Amino acid sequence: MADVILVLNAGSSSLKFSAFDAQQAQLELILRGQIEALYTSPRFRVTDRDGNASSHEWGDGHRLGHQGAIEYLGGFLHDHGGGNQLKAVGHRVVHGGQRFAGPVLATSEVIDQLDSLSPLAPLHQPHNLTPIRILAQLRPDLPQVACFDTTFHRTQTETAQAYALPPSITDRGVRRYGFHGLSYEYIASVLPEIAPAAAAGRTVVAHLGNGASMCAMVAGKSVASTMGFTAVEGLPMGTRCGSLDPGVMLYLLDELKMDTQSIADLIYKGSGLLGMSGISGDMRVLLDSDDPRARFAIDVYTYRIARELGSLAAAMQGLDALVLTAGIGEHAVAIRERIVRDAAWLGAELDEAANRAGGPLITRTSSRLPVWVVPTNEELMIARHTRAVAP
Repeated sequence: MADVILVLNAGSSSLKFSAFDAQQAQLELILRGQIEALYTSPRFRVTDRDGNASSHEWGDGHRLGHQGAIEYLGGFLHDHGGGNQLKAVGHRVVHGGQRFAGPVLATSEVIDQLDSLSPLAPLHQPHNLTPIRILAQLRPDLPQVACFDTTFHRTQTETAQAYALPPSITDRGVRRYGFHGLSYEYIASVLPEIAPAAAAGRTVVAHLGNGASMCAMVAGKSVASTMGFTAVEGLPMGTRCGSLDPGVMLYLLDELKMDTQSIADLIYKGSGLLGMSGISGDMRVLLDSDDPRARFAIDVYTYRIARELGSLAAAMQGLDALVLTAGIGEHAVAIRERIVRDAAWLGAELDEAANRAGGPLITRTSSRLPVWVVPTNEELMIARHTRAVAP
């Protein structure tokens, strides 16, 4: 029998989960999975530590919802736990604002404070808080810990966080927060074992998944990030546009007569790789396509990564290493090759065989700029914080 830490990452229509053995020093993974399409045709998928998979489907038109998903997951853990006891639950919460500088127990007061930050992340924050509220009702005795994607970037200077706007606006919290912090924090925690020089020096980490960003780190601390006030700034992503001239927003409002909800849908759900290609926001689909629009979307994606790499190197006044992580960074051989070749001016020399093998080092030993592939593990980072904070 073991004490278990459950990690939840809730979206608008999905619930990802991982369970860890809290009694093991390294927090051994017990199982992980997700429940998708919560309000249309729910599907449950789980894989245990031995690679055994199981699933369940409710069928079209079934509205399981977040509460139904949590209740089903609770029953599954009870039936398949072998006597394990749920010790605490850790939650990924996108926005901690200026109030929260680290993981915290999710008390009712904290939940209310986090809800007040929803205008800063309207497409993420409310959904992140939903399972916290549900569990607080179902299991008020169960410790819950909120872990934030913004915390890691609190080490940035005021200059790096500032927008060139009047204090009447910036004093309301309009500033560069940066996101994907749990991923960057995990990379910073394991990099000393994999690449000590990169951990101690000036390193850019590129989190390239459906959401994408890059972070400049000096000795493992964030000094600059491509994301800012929201998780839409910076690189083009699967369905998000990335950085956009504010004048484009005015054009959409004034000339195309779009309302704010239509613009939000466009920049978050209808742009990026999907919007440019008209085919898919999934890089795997685009890489397999011969359509010129797919190639163009990939060209823009890698070009913007190359530009941001130069910008972040300037922010650190030099660059000692580049780390690629998350779904595309860890698995897309062709994208990694283009990124390294675009960084040749910084001294990167691709080792093609090492890149095909997935690294961890994908540049030649003679390369002035080493490029590493390091898998991220945001769930484990949340579990670590939860064990440290929960009573």
